[in-house]
Amino acid sequence: MISVHAPALPETEHLVDAARLARMRDGATLINTARGALVDTGALTAELTSGRLYAVIDVTEPDPLPPDSPLYDLPNVLLTPHIAGSLGGELARIADLAVDELVRYAKGLPFEHGVAAAELATSA
Repeated sequence: MISVHAPALPETEHLVDAARLARMRDGATLINTARGALVDTGALTAELTSGRLYAVIDVTEPDPLPPDSPLYDLPNVLLTPHIAGSLGGELARIADLAVDELVRYAKGLPFEHGVAAAELATSA
């Protein structure tokens, strides 16, 4: 199984390409909940159409997939509408955290969960 977790950068575009997909064992599963551009959709579609691999795909390139994409109908593919991490109380916790950070900012306090500019290039 390969689970993709990386930011969308020029250096990570098609990180999972035809060559990497070809090295996956027969019956392996690719999971992409990061960014659609990290996976070469054409190469992945070819592997999935052959039935050699399985996939759980939460993000695609293009997004959304065209209506005639074979990925919609393949039994070895689970497509979700970019909902990874958004099924439980996560959204409420994110909102609460954002409000807490705004309150800290209004009070002149440093952010509790700040992101340094140097981290932006590697943050997914």
